[in-house]
Amino acid sequence: MKRKEPIQPSTIKTNGFRHAFVSFIADLPHKYILSLGKLLGRLIYFTDVPHRRIVRRNLKFVYPEWTPKRTKSTSLRVFQNIGMTFLEICQIACLPKDKLLSRTKIKGEKLLLDAIKDNKGAILISAHLGNWEIVAPFLSANIGARASMVGRRLRINPINRMIEGLRTRFGATVIDKESGMPKMMRAIREGKILGIMLDQGTQSSMGVKVNFFSKAVTATVGPALLALRCKCPVVPIFGVRENDGSLKIIVKSPLKLKRTKDLKADLKVNTQIMVNAIEKTVRAYPEQWFWVHKRWKKYYPELYPEYMDRRKRRRERKARLANSGKV
Repeated sequence: MKRKEPIQPSTIKTNGFRHAFVSFIADLPHKYILSLGKLLGRLIYFTDVPHRRIVRRNLKFVYPEWTPKRTKSTSLRVFQNIGMTFLEICQIACLPKDKLLSRTKIKGEKLLLDAIKDNKGAILISAHLGNWEIVAPFLSANIGARASMVGRRLRINPINRMIEGLRTRFGATVIDKESGMPKMMRAIREGKILGIMLDQGTQSSMGVKVNFFSKAVTATVGPALLALRCKCPVVPIFGVRENDGSLKIIVKSPLKLKRTKDLKADLKVNTQIMVNAIEKTVRAYPEQWFWVHKRWKKYYPELYPEYMDRRKRRRERKARLANSGKV
């Protein structure tokens, strides 16, 4: 009988408990990953009260027609998806390329291949939906060094190392979200595909007011600016979970962007077009989006009273320090 090849934890730097945990997860059948992930999600749901409140408030805010029962059940499923996704990420980071590719289905692959066939680069927009981390390793396993992902460093170092290892293990590169605009433009002009998450707010000057679920939010104009400057296609892509728990990557048709002589207007219009594409897919899989985000806090801060209280205390503390001459 042929000996089973051991699965190595790739570029992830683990030791002690982390190594034992990852090794345990690596060999589990996917159905057990899903079962354990649901249990983990249920545990988080009942113990993490602040985030549970945020999820419920967000759902009530954008789905006022939902019954309390549906809001509650969807909230639980949101946390279960987070639990499954976390354990899947640990396992995907260890899977050999052939297992990763055989386990993941893709719909609309021709749309993606057509968008990148001329080697002129392309922007892939996505969201924290389903298992969003499956997209990067799956694409880099197929396209290799031609893939670059835009990301932000996570505060927890072990998790940050794991995520970066997952994203780069098949030859892709990661560009820092905060200071990487020149690198993003260079990657596209070199013919690479550039993956960008577009469902979070931005505090920078690169933000513009758009509507998400018919509610005002701020979204970055970065993808729109890159698309206009580099004249490259923008393709929505998502890693969603099917009813049986399996993962499928969905590629949408390239977006039809507006190009006029008014750059400021074009940035706003095209950013809205991209956000609309995100919203359409989130509406199709509401239980799979990361509703933990305080997505509407800029224009509807009353939705998150705890956030408003913290902000008030921060201002008061800053004022006290200023009055004492320490600022």
